Amino acid sequence: MFTTLLFRVLSRLPLAWLHRLGGLAGSLVYRFDATYRRRLEANLAGALGRPDPALAREAARQAGCQALELPWLWLRPAAEVVGAVRRVEGWELVEEALAGGGGMLFLTPHLGCFEITAQYIAAHAPITVLYRPPRHAALGPLMQAGRARGQMSTAPADIAGVRKLVKTLRSRESVGMLPDQAPGVGEGVWAPFFGRPAWTMTLAARMAEVKGVRVIYVWAERLPRGEGYVLRFSAGQEVLQGELAERCATINREIERLVLACPVQYLWGYDRYKRPRGVPGPGEAEAAA
Repeated sequence: MFTTLLFRVLSRLPLAWLHRLGGLAGSLVYRFDATYRRRLEANLAGALGRPDPALAREAARQAGCQALELPWLWLRPAAEVVGAVRRVEGWELVEEALAGGGGMLFLTPHLGCFEITAQYIAAHAPITVLYRPPRHAALGPLMQAGRARGQMSTAPADIAGVRKLVKTLRSRESVGMLPDQAPGVGEGVWAPFFGRPAWTMTLAARMAEVKGVRVIYVWAERLPRGEGYVLRFSAGQEVLQGELAERCATINREIERLVLACPVQYLWGYDRYKRPRGVPGPGEAEAAA
């Protein structure tokens, strides 16, 4: 009840105010949560090859912006949210796929404002997005309200949801997912991510194998002072081919390239390198065999 009320109140604030409040909140969390700070700094330093305290502090501030913009993105009218997109790069890739009549697999990392990408796409064509229930159950209905509107529908991260995604792609429609989420047992493989083994979802690589599907990477850069967002679509630099693990590694490399273009807006505090309970560590399964 309180969470819903808070979200509704926050959604009425201008985006610039939410980003200002979010930046402050992110800075406070970074200062007082030692575990979060160490993980963010370690993940960022590992990717850059060096520590960068100033960038780490700004990344924490941007993470706060990402959290506080959610009420606005989920509860404001869809037309207003889409209207916050100030510029779009690479949209011709989407137009070509639509003209060709094939399905599209949109892969969006935890970079910038990943919530707005599907909403923008849904303003032009149907899209089904994969979702995992939030840790706080009270956020579930709010998230659904923000995502399942217009031409956007959702699919849960379970067997039924996977079947829905495959059916959607075979129907020559679009699917969206976050490929850098840490999956559960039986849902991933160990693949390099910024030089470290990361338990990487296989679903994105499997969906890319559906006949006629075009893979498009997309992320939204958050502009300063609440001015809006810039959407960037790209086809990727490498062809997805080879065994499943190789395709997953290729997706990770593509994500690395996107992240390094704007490292300050990646969620470095996300526990990307965690090992799910019951999953053998890198190389352990081979050693046991």
